[in-house]
Amino acid sequence: MVRFPDGTGGEAFFEKNLPRGAPDWVQTVTLPSSGSRGGRGPGTITYALIEDLPSLVWAANLAALELHVRQWTVGPGPKRLAPDQLVFDLDPGEGASVVECCRVAERLLEVLTADGLTPLPKTSGSKGLQVSCGVRVRRPERTSAYAKAIAEQLAAEMPDLVVFKMAKNLRTGRVLIDWSQNHVAKTTIAPYSLRGRATPTVSTPITWDEVRACRTPAELTFTADDVLHRVDDHGDLLAELDATRVALPSR
Repeated sequence: MVRFPDGTGGEAFFEKNLPRGAPDWVQTVTLPSSGSRGGRGPGTITYALIEDLPSLVWAANLAALELHVRQWTVGPGPKRLAPDQLVFDLDPGEGASVVECCRVAERLLEVLTADGLTPLPKTSGSKGLQVSCGVRVRRPERTSAYAKAIAEQLAAEMPDLVVFKMAKNLRTGRVLIDWSQNHVAKTTIAPYSLRGRATPTVSTPITWDEVRACRTPAELTFTADDVLHRVDDHGDLLAELDATRVALPSR
């Protein structure tokens, strides 16, 4: 959770651990931490599982405007399960925008569809775009390796538009395909999450027709009210994510 206790104009902080004073009806899971000092005890973090409306309202009451999620779920034990989602985070550099991200996403759609995957797009709620696919893997490093291979392919095909390395000096006028979001320790903004801004923009599922038609950033900028109307009109555009999950192909 990214919390804004003094509003979007004040200081914000990222909180992984369950806050003190959380009600006992909020479901939790305690997992090993990647850092030796993370969590309530040495090497653990207790996460909130926000899976119902009361828990979501509780998070909102903490001014947790942004909710970020992993690309995996948890199972009995408790234990971290293998990734079940592949994500490409398209991040425009200076001089580029979500419009350029859409052009990259169109090519990404072709490549991923040819590999038997079903890509689903959403805005980041900020400057960029994200494309996700439901996948099945046995080893957690597989999604990161696959995403990197795809990013390298597109950077070779579209060098004037795409980069896959993080260096900012390479990104002017281009789109970074951030394949590293598939690392088990990384998080991505959740679908339908608000962003911590004066205007409450939302990470919004969109259609591929909207991606193809986009010519200005305003076309893919949505507020909370916009998204409620979109859900009424379109339903949940990410509902296919579970239904289209397939084994991740080799690269």
